[in-house]
Amino acid sequence: MVTVKKDKTNGDSLGTGRRKTSVARVRIRPGKGSITVNGRTLEEFFPMIQQQVLVTQTLAAVQATGTVDVIARVNGGGPTGQAGAIRMALARALVSHDEQNFQPLRDDDFLTRDSRMKERKKYGLHGARRGTQFSKR
Repeated sequence: MVTVKKDKTNGDSLGTGRRKTSVARVRIRPGKGSITVNGRTLEEFFPMIQQQVLVTQTLAAVQATGTVDVIARVNGGGPTGQAGAIRMALARALVSHDEQNFQPLRDDDFLTRDSRMKERKKYGLHGARRGTQFSKR
């Protein structure tokens, strides 16, 4: 099932992605290939190469690296979760942009939501699973 989301005013393709506690909203439009995250360049926002690759591998999977401009807004979580959220949102936006992108992105697992999140702390325990220390006497 492919849901196509387009901006009504200028026709930008939209996508939303989540990872851990991060939420990313991405819009793509035809352009020269610039990537902007929260008003800053990709290299400025994600100084680690690993996170830059995580974001750009979605564009490389459908050969759209120099053809679209990416504008991303992300909040919550840390850098790794934010990069993963942008990756998923970008994949969804690329499917909205051109439905031919669905199968290559699905095959490479870019459209699959990573559901791993931090487990909540339970009542009576020190953490999610850590119990109280046993005292023999």
